[in-house]
Amino acid sequence: MDKTRGENNRPEPETPPVLIVAPLNSIPYTGPPLHDNVSSTKKETEAETIGPAIIFLPSHSTRNELDAMMATTQSGVALTGSAAMGNVGPLLGSVDIAESYDSYYFRVSLPGVSKDEKYFSCDVEPDGTILIKGITTTGEKIVCKYSQVFQMQTQNFCPTGHFSVSFPLPGPVNHRQFTSHFTDGILEGIVKKR
Repeated sequence: MDKTRGENNRPEPETPPVLIVAPLNSIPYTGPPLHDNVSSTKKETEAETIGPAIIFLPSHSTRNELDAMMATTQSGVALTGSAAMGNVGPLLGSVDIAESYDSYYFRVSLPGVSKDEKYFSCDVEPDGTILIKGITTTGEKIVCKYSQVFQMQTQNFCPTGHFSVSFPLPGPVNHRQFTSHFTDGILEGIVKKR
């Protein structure tokens, strides 16, 4: 009798192995493609578009390592802390960027992030780098509300903890002419070009 078939002569589904790995920090890589030492008919200087990519860093990367990786790309987003845990939930740090003749506009998805100025900051560097730091307040395993204690059965929000999100705008800015508004889990910012 064929072991891959059940009673009704249907194939039994295969169960994929479960991999348990430590979470990694990730940075989308949008720079030039990495080539193996394989001969090709293309010129070395010809750029090839490969689309979005992810570079994995060790779990305990230093700020210098992260900054060095971000410095090698013209654009990209770096997530650290609970934003890079890879757990199920709304993605923390999704970024939209727009441009007008004299300003850049960006919005960042920050669900469950505390607006308390003691924990939250958004810094703009003259080169156009945006650095957002904060703490998520959702994702806890036990919730106490209305004099009751609830044990979470499902967890789809970002895990609780500190995080940072950094990304470059397309060009240099006047970092002193920056306005922002944070409501409903979305941070919007406008900064003047230099």
